[in-house]
Amino acid sequence: MVELKTESEIQGMRAAGRVVADALAAARGHAQVGVSLRELDAVAARVIADAGAEPLFLNYRPNWAATPFPGVVCASVNDAVVHGIPSDYRLRDGDLVSIDGGARLDGWCGDSAISFVVGVADPADEALVAATDEALRRGIEAARVGNRLGDIGAAIGSYARGRGYGLLADHGGHGIGRVMHESPDVPNEARAGRGMRLRAGLVLAIEPMLIADGSDDYRHDADGWTLRTVTGARAAHSEHTVAITDDGPVVLTSRH
Repeated sequence: MVELKTESEIQGMRAAGRVVADALAAARGHAQVGVSLRELDAVAARVIADAGAEPLFLNYRPNWAATPFPGVVCASVNDAVVHGIPSDYRLRDGDLVSIDGGARLDGWCGDSAISFVVGVADPADEALVAATDEALRRGIEAARVGNRLGDIGAAIGSYARGRGYGLLADHGGHGIGRVMHESPDVPNEARAGRGMRLRAGLVLAIEPMLIADGSDDYRHDADGWTLRTVTGARAAHSEHTVAITDDGPVVLTSRH
């Protein structure tokens, strides 16, 4: 069932979203050559705890997972697209890092992801990150009252495909509210004008995941969580929690 949020409930989600934004910003600020993914996880955990919130990802176990997720954030490097487990891996010059995080505050959830390069960036990686951010921006722009879910997917997919990037198969965004994953599913590729009509009060996590070489397929690491590109190509992930309002889309996971 799709749940529409009231204005006051959206404000509650905005507070949770700000905690997530602060946690991701802190992790990014701490990321440099030689720092471990586990250290980035600890930085994000501290921000969430200090805000009086709880992490959404820690011990999360959907029905397909053999084990609960052991981190506060997902930390995915280079050919890891999403769901990377924070480990003792130490960042190297030129690594492309995606950090995905979520928090619950006073019963409401926020979910967001960022991608960036540590040290000296390959121009191709910079272009991939910029394209993923732009695909997200276009998806958000399409999240308007009267549009349909397919318009979001069409905005993201047409932009990504038009620049030669792949889109992680079988994965997209989702509704969000008192729990992290609510209906509806939000496609990253779809036909415009198709799907559920968007209404004020709907809150969505919109999250394009782009793959550099145009491929879509993935494989699972032995950890049961990390998804990697089959070809070894690099990937980037960008996500915001967005409220659809009569005045247009409102990003809830920004710092300001």
